Order: sequence, then structure tokens, then C-alpha cells
Amino acid sequence: MSDDSASINLTNHFLIAMPGLDDATFSRSVVYLCEHSERGALGLVINKPSEINLQNLFDKVDLRLGREDLLKQPVFHGGPVQTDRGFVLHDPVASPDPEASEPVYSSSILVPDGLAMTTSRDVLEALSSGAGPRRVLVSLGYSAWGEGQLESELGENSWLTVAADESVIFDTPIEQRYDRALGLLGLQAWMLQPEAGHS
Repeated sequence: MSDDSASINLTNHFLIAMPGLDDATFSRSVVYLCEHSERGALGLVINKPSEINLQNLFDKVDLRLGREDLLKQPVFHGGPVQTDRGFVLHDPVASPDPEASEPVYSSSILVPDGLAMTTSRDVLEALSSGAGPRRVLVSLGYSAWGEGQLESELGENSWLTVAADESVIFDTPIEQRYDRALGLLGLQAWMLQPEAGHS
């Protein structure tokens, strides 16, 4: 592996599945990468809704959802790891204490120049009270790659990468997110032939 590929950092980027990627979990998926380092990568699929919505989820955890704007929002399949656990992708929330450097919620990853991802119940409790982050995407499960695994998949042309655009996550209809993410690269799905590179 060259030094260039060893030092690649795709935190706050989208992974866009190539058409030839026929894995059921990741086919036509867009993954927002929350972390990427030499140890591996972690992200959430942003365009695979599940059968349940946020109101159903809040009922299951015995909370009332105090945000009318979120009641019908679907819960997403974030990936194949820990599918019984919730992951909340959201706008960073400023602490009421300007001196505080810690995240507002007890278990959050703050993505540099990007969003935040929280796994602790306190973010759900904030939403139940009608507060919390303005924009949220809630998923069950997450996507993870071990050391060198994502780089290997990139080398096999399984994924395209592009700097993340939050409007694709929060403002784009779910069924259009794959095409919108490709559009960030100036591409359309028909331009990508699954057979490319194979003879």
C-alpha cells in the first residue's frame, strides 16, 4: 500500500456504492462516514429506511416524541453491526456552557467540520421534550470496516467517495439521495457500468 492510500481520511465523506456492489445491505447505498483512520472506519447508511418510524421507536423505548416534525420520519438501516442499537446523526449542538469542550450528549462523536453522531439515550430524551438537535437521522445499526478493509474495497472499485453534503441527508427525499450523491461527482447512475474493468 502506498503512503498516499495509507493516509487517506474520508471522515465527513459519503461512500457511494458502485452499481456492481450487489451486497444486499449496501446495494445502491450512500454511507456517511463518521470516523475514518488507520484503525478502520465507521458510518451510517442514509438512504435505506426501515419499516418503522420515529414515533414507533419512541413508543418502544417508553418516550413520547415531542417533535411533530419528526413523528413520521423513518428509522434507517444504518448498517449490519449492532442492529438492535440506535444511532442518531444530527447537527452539532452547542453546549449551554461556552467553556465546555465536551459534547452535549454523553456518548457522541463530533465529526470534524461535519455532523455529530450520538448513541446515548439523552439525545432521545431531548427530542421527547420537544428540544434536541434541529435535524436528525435515526438508524438502527451501523456500518464498520476494520483496519485496511475500506481501503481494499476502494481499490476494488466497490465505492465512490465525495465530500459529504448535509442537504443530501436532511433535505433530499430518500429515494433521490443516491442520485443526488452521485451528482456531487457530476455523475449519473447510467454512466457507471457494473462490467467496467472486467473482460
